[in-house]
Amino acid sequence: MTIEEMKQKKLQKGYSYAQISELSGVPLGTVQKIFSGDTEHPRYATLQALEQVLKDRGDSMALNDSAAFSYGSPQEKKQGEYTVEDYLAMPEDVRVELIDGVIYDMAAPVFDHQKIAGEIHRQIANYIMDNNGKCEAGISPIDVQLDRDDKTMVQPDVLILCDSEKLVKGRVFGAPDFVLEVISPSTKRKDYFRKLMKYENAGVREYWILDPYKKQLVVFFFESDIYAQIHDMTQPVPVNIYEGKLQIRTDHILKWCENIER
Repeated sequence: MTIEEMKQKKLQKGYSYAQISELSGVPLGTVQKIFSGDTEHPRYATLQALEQVLKDRGDSMALNDSAAFSYGSPQEKKQGEYTVEDYLAMPEDVRVELIDGVIYDMAAPVFDHQKIAGEIHRQIANYIMDNNGKCEAGISPIDVQLDRDDKTMVQPDVLILCDSEKLVKGRVFGAPDFVLEVISPSTKRKDYFRKLMKYENAGVREYWILDPYKKQLVVFFFESDIYAQIHDMTQPVPVNIYEGKLQIRTDHILKWCENIER
C-alpha cells in the first residue's frame, strides 16, 4: 500500500493521527511526518505497521489491538540496511523494490499502465523472434539483481537481456541491455533520478522512461554523446541497441495514456 493509498484509507475510516498511532504502535510524530510527506523514506517495518491498521478487514479493529503489531521489535532494520535476503522473505502479495538497502513500496500498476508496457514488450519480442535474435525480452515482474550484490533488486517494466549467462534461477543477475519504466506519480522521482543513476552505473546500455501523463518518452542511450532525447510519441521511436532497425510505434499508445488518472 502506497502512502497515497494510506491517506485515502485514513479518510475512508475516519481515523485521526492519534488513533493510527495507538493502533500501530508508531509514534504520533512519525505518523504525522509520513502522511505530510516530511519523511520521504519511512522504514519498511513502519509502513507495514500502518498498513495493518488501514487495510480492509472483516472485523473493525479496537484501539487496544495495537499489541497485534510488531512495530519496534528488536529485529527491525532501518532503511539502508535491508538486503536481498529481506527482499526475498517478503510475502508474495507485497510488491517492493530494493535499492541500495532501501525498500520502496510499489503500488499495483493500473490496467492501462500494463497495456502500455505489454504493447512495447510485444513489439520488441516480435522483432527478436522475426529476426532470430539472441536477446530476450522480459516484462515485469522480473527480479533484477542489478549490481550483483545483496543491496539492490529492481523490477523494470520491460527489459531486453542479450547475455543469457546473466539469467540465474529465473532472475537477472547483472545489468540488462535495455530497460523501460512506465512512470506513475508515486514512482516518478525514483524512475527519473535514482534508477537513472543506478541503471547507468550498473552498465545498462539504454534506458527509456515513458511518462503517460505528459505523453512523452525520454530515451537515454548511455553509449551516445547525446545524453537524452525526448519524443512526443507521435512518431516511431528507434531502439538504439538495435541501431534503429527496431522502431517502436507509440502513436497508438497515446489513447491509453488518455485513460490514466493521476
